[in-house]
Formats: sequence, structure tokens, C-alpha cells
Amino acid sequence: MTLTLTAIFLLALFVVTLSVAAYATYGERKVAAFLQDRIGPDRAGPFGLLQPVADGIKMIMKEDFVPATANRRLFFLGPAIAMVTALLTGVVIPWGGTLTIGEHTFNLQGTDPEIGILYVFAIVSIGVYGIMLGGWASNNKYALLGAIRAASQMVSYELAMGMSIVALVMLTGTLSLSGIVAFQAEHGWGILYQPLGFIIFIVCAFAECNRAPFDMPECETELVGGYHTEFSSMKLGFYLFAEYINMFISSAVISTLYFGGYHVPGLDGLGLSPNAVTLIGLAAMFLKTFFFLFVFMWVRWSTPRFRFDQLMNLGWQRLIPLGVINILITGGVYFALHG
Repeated sequence: MTLTLTAIFLLALFVVTLSVAAYATYGERKVAAFLQDRIGPDRAGPFGLLQPVADGIKMIMKEDFVPATANRRLFFLGPAIAMVTALLTGVVIPWGGTLTIGEHTFNLQGTDPEIGILYVFAIVSIGVYGIMLGGWASNNKYALLGAIRAASQMVSYELAMGMSIVALVMLTGTLSLSGIVAFQAEHGWGILYQPLGFIIFIVCAFAECNRAPFDMPECETELVGGYHTEFSSMKLGFYLFAEYINMFISSAVISTLYFGGYHVPGLDGLGLSPNAVTLIGLAAMFLKTFFFLFVFMWVRWSTPRFRFDQLMNLGWQRLIPLGVINILITGGVYFALHG
């Protein structure tokens, strides 16, 4: 029965992830419209709420064009890798505590490996192959340049992101995401101990997701559309969907590592039932995640794009040294307090 409940949870997580990614496109248009003093989508359904459905139908109905000189197998494989890797990362995130249904108890987490944060990094690293294959297989110089840009900035910013995590792991003593949440529930949220690490991580998350001001791989003014220039129909949809799923997962990881995940301070002292505490924690986790999704959108429509040399200099000459300094400071303070 527990295995069945876990399977149901994973299916629900899959549906929720796709739904959030779909409606993030609607949310982004509304945020952009608000910041630019416009209305945004308002024709498809009440308040434009059916706009993502209309977009999905449009994508499916478009001609599935493949360039004559493209490598067909890799052309199909690229968006598939991007989409699958984006969906695989959510299973290790603790979305809530323990839920009891009848006599059966299960965690609101697909799986809890002891190396959970390393799993996230490994899957994200594989995702770059989807972008590289798509750009190279298109046999288009603009797509190839976009793919090279994406790969170089992902590799560059993964180093700094990893260093920000090293300092947090030194404090918590675990690579398990649920263990990191448990540590924050007992000692306070990670943002209190690692403000510099948080800044490094969120900047790197923008670069990892190819979001403005680091959207060099798909810079329309220079590369037409970047690595997905030659893609149409649902292959293009997979790339666009994968970007929004990565935004959603990145926001959830930021909430988990630095803002206590599903932990709500003072909730345990209210005398609520364990299930009520779990459900409130689940709602809190999604609220934190949606807030950072909004931050992704806010930054896109209010910050100018970097030049590519500025992007690389920031990664290699600023963030990596700051990551090393953060590790040294964290290690020094930790050993000074604990011997």
C-alpha cells in the first residue's frame, strides 16, 4: 500500500510540474504586462486562464519541420533529453513531511538518497547535452553558436554553484535534501548562515536556466533564436517547457536549501495534528517556490542582458573566487566554534 501511495504521489508530482510549467508561461506574460503597464493575455478563457491550453494546441498543430541537412536522430534526441532531465530532478526534493492515510505513512518525497543534492547536480549536468545536441544536429551556425554559449556558461556557473553548496554541506553535515531541511528546522534557515552562498547560488541558477540577464544562448538580437532556431512544433515546445520546469525546480531547490523548505517556524507549538502540519508545510513550500518563480520573471523584465564576455568574467573572475572565500570563512567559523 505504501508503494502504491508513493506511485500516486510521483504521478501527482509529474502532473503538478507540467501544470506549473504551463501556467508559468501565463504568469510570465502577466508579470511582464504588469511591469510594462499592459493587460496581458485576456482573450482565451476568463482572465486569459486558458492561454496555456491554446498555446499547447498551437504547438501540437504546427508543422513538425526537420531541416534537410540536419542529423535526424540527434535532432529528435536533443529536446527529449532536455525534457526528461528537467522532469527527473523533482523526485528528490522534500515537498512536505510525513503524511498518514489510514494505517499507512509515507513521505511527500519521491526518494531520499543520501547524496540528494549531488543527484540534482548530476541530472542538471546531463541536461546540457540536450541543448548541445539540438544546436549541433540542426546544422545551423546560429543554433551551434547558441549551443556552445549554453554549454560554456553552464559549465562555468556550475563550479560556483557547487562551491556555494559545499559551504552549506559543511554546516549541515549531510548531502540529503531532507537532512538539510531537518537541520534548518532545528538551527534556523540556511539564509541566516549562508547569505553569500545564497546570492552565489541564485545568480548561478539564473545562468543555469539560461534566463535573463544571462539568456545568451537564445539571444534574439544576435542568434535569431539560439540553439532551438530550427525547431518547431512540440520539439520546440519541449525546449521551452524544459526551461520553465528548470525554473520551477530551481526555485524549489533554493527554497529547500536556504529557506527551510516545508518548515514553518512556530508551527509545531500550535497543537495541530501531524497531517495538518504536513499539509501546511506543503503549502508553505509551494508559496516559497512560487515567490522565487516570480523573482525569475521579475528580473527578466527589469534587467538588461549581459554581454557574453561580461557573463563569463562574472562566472570565472567573481563568483568562483567568492565561492572559495565563502568556503574558507565557513570552515574557519565552524572549526572555531566546534574545535
